[in-house]
Amino acid sequence: MKREDIIDKFSEFLRYECYKDLALGITEGKKSLQIDFSLVDKFDPLLADIILEKPEETLSILEESVEQIDLPQKEKVHIRFFNTPETSKIRIRNIRAKHIGKMLCVDGIVKRASEVRPEIAEINFECPECGKIITVIQTEKDKTVKSPGRCECGCRRGFKQVGQSLYDARWVTIEEPFEITTGERPSEIMVYLKEDLTSPRMRNKTDPGNRIKVIGILKEVPKRTVRGKKTRQMEILLDANNIEAVEVEWDELEIDPEDEKKILKLAKDPLIYDKLIASLAPTMYGMDEIKLAIVLQLFGGERKILKDGTRIRGNIHVLLIGDPSAGKSQLMQLTSRMIPRAKYVSGRGVTGAGLTATVIKDEQFLGGWVLEAGALVMCNNSVCAIDEFSQVAPHDQVALQEAMSLGTISIAKASIVATLPAQTAILAGGNPKLGRFDPYIPIREQIPINEVLLSRFDLKFALRDVPNPEADAKLAEHILRMRHFEEEKAKPVIEPELLRKYIAYARTQIHPTMTKRAASVIKDFYLKMRTKAGGEAPVSITLRQYEALMRLAEASAKIRFSDKIELKDAERAITLMKTSLRQFGFDPETGMIDIDRAEGTMTSVQRSKIRIILDVINELTSIIGKTIPIEEVARRVREEGVDNFDDILRRMLNEGLIFSPKPNFLQKV
Repeated sequence: MKREDIIDKFSEFLRYECYKDLALGITEGKKSLQIDFSLVDKFDPLLADIILEKPEETLSILEESVEQIDLPQKEKVHIRFFNTPETSKIRIRNIRAKHIGKMLCVDGIVKRASEVRPEIAEINFECPECGKIITVIQTEKDKTVKSPGRCECGCRRGFKQVGQSLYDARWVTIEEPFEITTGERPSEIMVYLKEDLTSPRMRNKTDPGNRIKVIGILKEVPKRTVRGKKTRQMEILLDANNIEAVEVEWDELEIDPEDEKKILKLAKDPLIYDKLIASLAPTMYGMDEIKLAIVLQLFGGERKILKDGTRIRGNIHVLLIGDPSAGKSQLMQLTSRMIPRAKYVSGRGVTGAGLTATVIKDEQFLGGWVLEAGALVMCNNSVCAIDEFSQVAPHDQVALQEAMSLGTISIAKASIVATLPAQTAILAGGNPKLGRFDPYIPIREQIPINEVLLSRFDLKFALRDVPNPEADAKLAEHILRMRHFEEEKAKPVIEPELLRKYIAYARTQIHPTMTKRAASVIKDFYLKMRTKAGGEAPVSITLRQYEALMRLAEASAKIRFSDKIELKDAERAITLMKTSLRQFGFDPETGMIDIDRAEGTMTSVQRSKIRIILDVINELTSIIGKTIPIEEVARRVREEGVDNFDDILRRMLNEGLIFSPKPNFLQKV
């Protein structure tokens, strides 16, 4: 098809299909026209094929076609396509040399991005001999300014720059989404954005963490060595024609009047909590309290900034520890699909940098050291589900402490000092070291998680697989019905799209405040639990749980779209907290709740036994001398009622309370 034929055909298409949008866009100052590619394909399949096969030369011709149309005012308009055919869609890892120069559609998650900076589109040079103005177009492949080779008069040097035109540009790196790279290393590709694709609205869409669909032209760029020389190996990039957001942001969820009517009706439903529980993994039998905790996590509490600048997080963190086949992974994956920006990652392949942030060097495109966001930054204002949490290395777990407590991630590497937002709720899951959860063994001895990190979780639940004929029969029957006989009942009670809008509406529009009655109930529960502590009695609750109760009550009120936290919200929060404390904090030796047991620190019983051992060592030191036989210490402390002497002695040696100067002897530090 000749150039003139392309212009005529596309001008005709614009008049019939896009004239209204084009005229309105120019009137509103828009610099581009969004065109559904399927309409072009229906109008003229040959023209559609030419656009896909030779996009770079064809797009410039298409933009000329706009000038053939009678419009209110003449403006340069860029043609942006969306809804390209399946033949143009390709995985990043499958891109090859044969695709260079073609229009492709690639799906991926933005991994890192440069700042928006001006670039030179073209430069006007003046010939020093004849004075002629020579325009040189600069391309994205050019890292340095291109000057004229020669003038018509024969002059080859001394050209003076007299003018230039600029446009905004940005480089981003996208990688394959999590769900299509199971067991593989995700491939990545650079994307070049320019002009209206770098507007503030589009910048938000292309910041790290967003999942986008890029329609663009695949181009090659010579790879350069350290000394700047070109090599035979080529780099590839996508020169973006259009960007489509795959995941809708919270503020982009369109809630029309019909949706709002449905949402308000749901909020007033007295059975709304049961319906929300039934909408989260309906094929999984039971676990109502755990599902309710996750629902409250999705709605979240209220983030507060106090008058002195203190920031109180509103995110609710939940930890699930359970036996194999309890359904943790399925529950976490389903949760990560329920709201925008949520991600699911597995602890086996997670590092501290992968969760938080890291700094990498990229001279080819971004220039120097650049910041690369991790999963928690990508999930800002959403939920990050971390499966196999116990498999995350201890030094990487430390990186989570700031994010879970303050909602930020600080990094200082390679001259980059930055604090990134990570207002992310964490849903973590893991298996006990012993294979199955044992309620009689402290959690710290069952799962290798730092006690500081354990204390950051608002709620902790144990998913136990305990044989029970009646419960097992119900579970087996439920599985058969959901998978074979009553598959329709496996559908969520509330449709996922409506539920997503419901949560978005509550998170953005509803900001409940505490009533005195609800505050009094939470305060009384806290004080009642605290009065049991003191002396030899364990501490059953701390201020961390007190703040968690308020967050849970706020989330409960948001579900009802209530601007007040009422008594039933406080009671719902207290019920969940009791369940959590009972499962992890119950000390079988004292028959009481010990918060130190739940948070993985030394329990009150252990502390009292350590005091007995230290008293015995002090007494024997005054009688025998500095070096004391272990057998004598063991005999004395067993008389005092300490039965697990070997375990406690090992812990005291590890923590440096005492040391062994020679085998079978002890000495005070």
